[in-house]
Amino acid sequence: MDSSGRDGMRALVIEDEPVIARVCQRVLTAEGFEVEIAVNGMVAKDMLDRKQYHLFLSDIRTPEMNGIEFYWYLKEEYPELADRVVFTTGDVLSDEVKAFVTIEPDVSLIPKPFAPDELRVVVRETMERINLPVP
Repeated sequence: MDSSGRDGMRALVIEDEPVIARVCQRVLTAEGFEVEIAVNGMVAKDMLDRKQYHLFLSDIRTPEMNGIEFYWYLKEEYPELADRVVFTTGDVLSDEVKAFVTIEPDVSLIPKPFAPDELRVVVRETMERINLPVP
């Protein structure tokens, strides 16, 4: 097991903006995760059918299948994974996001732009909440 206590922990970043995806990948890798990137929920869905992930960091706004649609897919097909999603968005005030947060008040949401330290805190809080190892 590595020093972070996350040996074998895999995270999937669902983000269509390459710069943000790379920042997320760097932060999560430093936290001890093996990180893969999907440009939207459809790609993430295909990846999930082939591998196990312990954490999902998903932009709410992605083409083809957005983060909220991916979340509903998880709740339907892999309900045990739905509480492992951390959402990012630059659109915290839209009606869709407000309605979603009202329906699912326990979801983790980090507004863009965010600092790497803010992401670390949310990831650690999420891992603690779902009883997975944290550094």
